[in-house]
Amino acid sequence: MDPNNQDKKNNHTLTLSKIEMRDYGYRVVDTIVEHFDTLQTKDPVTSATRSEMDELLQESVPEEGTKADEVLDFVVQNVLKNNDILSHPKSFAFVPGPSNYISVMADALATGFNIFSGGWSPSPAASELEIVTINWLLKLFNFPVKKGGGIFTSGGSMANLTALITARNYKCGDDFSKAIIYLSDQAHSSNIKAIRISGFKKEQIRIIPTDMEFKISLNKLRNAIAKDRLEGWMPFCIIASAGTTNTGTVDPLEDMGKICKTENLWFHIDGAYGAPAILTKKGKHILKGIRLADSLTIDPHKWLFQPYEIGCLLVKNHKWLKTSFQQNPEYLRDIEGNESEINFYDHGMQLTRRFRALKFYMSVKTFGLGCFRTAIEYNIDLAEKTEELLRKSPFWEVVSPASLAVLNFRYSPIDLRLSEERLDFINRGVAKKITSARKAILATTVLQEKVVLRMCLINPRTTMEDIGSTLKLCQDFADEIRNSTGQ
Repeated sequence: MDPNNQDKKNNHTLTLSKIEMRDYGYRVVDTIVEHFDTLQTKDPVTSATRSEMDELLQESVPEEGTKADEVLDFVVQNVLKNNDILSHPKSFAFVPGPSNYISVMADALATGFNIFSGGWSPSPAASELEIVTINWLLKLFNFPVKKGGGIFTSGGSMANLTALITARNYKCGDDFSKAIIYLSDQAHSSNIKAIRISGFKKEQIRIIPTDMEFKISLNKLRNAIAKDRLEGWMPFCIIASAGTTNTGTVDPLEDMGKICKTENLWFHIDGAYGAPAILTKKGKHILKGIRLADSLTIDPHKWLFQPYEIGCLLVKNHKWLKTSFQQNPEYLRDIEGNESEINFYDHGMQLTRRFRALKFYMSVKTFGLGCFRTAIEYNIDLAEKTEELLRKSPFWEVVSPASLAVLNFRYSPIDLRLSEERLDFINRGVAKKITSARKAILATTVLQEKVVLRMCLINPRTTMEDIGSTLKLCQDFADEIRNSTGQ
């Protein structure tokens, strides 16, 4: 049966023949391969209004089917091409998603076989592979393998939420009305979201200011804990950042770990961005206190080069997860298994879970951990070389130096005395013009009350030529804005 000529009314089994599936699959794979092969020739930025997308894509649900090739052609032309390319070498904003082809195909396998990765009984191999890869990560971060544990999640946000619920359960039990959580003003917004979702009120959150290097102030942290105890509150958790989104900065993890031990607090480290840098010599030194955490968030779909979605939470004791999330409904009685056969639906929020471990496993097995290490080292060096390039220019000011492949800078010519307001206006304009030109994905953030341009350089396929041409374009746009509106 030809999928383009079949009787759609009678194909209620939703099936294709072997030849039809193969031909269609080849077309899909060819499309993905072409995308990977031609990334550098494409503009990374797209732009469209809601009304434009409504006009292009809105339709009533079809009662009758359409030829399969026509649907695929429509999606390739109108859906896939109308999204930013976050794996592009010139994707510098936020945290890019470089991805890798092996993991993409692994996702296709996991989805194609439709593997339920929630419990041991229906998927022992998938469960075992998650145990294996979690153990790889436990060893990498110096967590105890026999006692420790973890779970793959949709991303860092869900990992942080899982960590906070686990911490709340372990430290506070059912009554957490007096519990206080501490984190810096540079902590990722997902932590605040997790805190609120977990049932804590605004008055139970302490935002601790950072110092001139954007690290949490230890003195202000200690003072806040002491003050809260005197006022009858119950300090219970500190959240540290191992690679902030804004600057790539790592909080003083060892000192914070010591405070947690002294004060009997849960120590959670949000390493969603920066934790994989522990693979490198420089990163290992900066992140050496990570071993002190009770729980650690990492995001393999960031700096471990996996496609979305795969986050991860590691904990020092796997029983903490089970006691926080396990339920025993009657309809799961037959698949609970013994103590060694882990049901990952007992370790997190999701009952139905996709087989996320497969793409991480297959890509590490294929390339080897050494290739991942070299890629991360390259990214760190690339950011430091970019910082050197900026410092040698009379047009740019480095506001936050390269830290774990993130740096912040702004247009600020040394021979012109421009007001802070004027510089903010120009730098905002540069980011807008870069986006409008579609030549690079670049955005601003605010540091020390200054609007700055931020680069996150975690794509191993980004070159100094990519960076140099982008900076040249930024400078041209800055000069254009300055000249068009007057010095």
